[in-house]
Amino acid sequence: MADLHPQELRILVAVAETGGFSAAAASLGLTQSAVSHAVRGSEAKTGTVLFERGRAGARPTPAGERAVGHARRILRMYEVMAEEVRAAARSGRDGVGVGVGGVLRIAAFRSAALHLLPPALERLTARHPGLRPEVRVVRELGAGAAGEVAAGRADLGIATLDGARDLPPGLLAGVLVEEAYALVHPVGHADPRALPLLDWDENCGSRTRDWWREQDWIPRATVKAEDDGMVLTMVGRGLGMAILPELSLREAPATVEITGLGARRPTRRVGYVTTPESAATRAVRALIRELRSERA
Repeated sequence: MADLHPQELRILVAVAETGGFSAAAASLGLTQSAVSHAVRGSEAKTGTVLFERGRAGARPTPAGERAVGHARRILRMYEVMAEEVRAAARSGRDGVGVGVGGVLRIAAFRSAALHLLPPALERLTARHPGLRPEVRVVRELGAGAAGEVAAGRADLGIATLDGARDLPPGLLAGVLVEEAYALVHPVGHADPRALPLLDWDENCGSRTRDWWREQDWIPRATVKAEDDGMVLTMVGRGLGMAILPELSLREAPATVEITGLGARRPTRRVGYVTTPESAATRAVRALIRELRSERA
């Protein structure tokens, strides 16, 4: 297979992100025929169809999704290479001792973005004022934060790391915290387990399935909220009880009470996810150090 050139990679990404050849051409300042020719050339080089064409535009095939993800990651490494080469030139060696600069793209689910990232980013940017973190909050459903890394839209993701949730191939991960779940209910309620269950799509049902099935006192959820913050608010207003992880409980209002679930309580692991190439970059290494020091 012949190598794809950087411009071909940019065109693949643009077509995927704009949904069509004409829109991609406009975004890149090219003609539609040049974009069509480049995509056909990329398909010839890879030996597979990368986009489904139709009246509504162009949509990546499964092979195309993989190709676009790799294209984003390769283009990102061109950007990082320029920053790290400049750092090495300033230091005269390998950049050690020189502040980390440039953009650092992070994807995280809501409670991790609220409670794990801020102190780590505060220390990181204090040490490296030239670094510009960009945080994208994603729902931890489907591909989640790990999928953002695999697709090349994030350099590092904060994700749940459980056996039921397999990582996309080729990614690296490390555990930052293992947190327990607890019962959350209105303050002073005499029998909180008798209350209706409030839940949200990202919660533990899929990650602690065996434990959940063994609990005959847990009813079917009567309300599915948008996120864990909304669940806490509803519990605080006396509308039911919930089973939430520790990160979510850091913003618990005074109107709720937290009760342990015993020695066999469910837990989940939260950690970072990155690619092998990003793991070798100075910015990602620095962020991982700060995240780990937060755990310590």
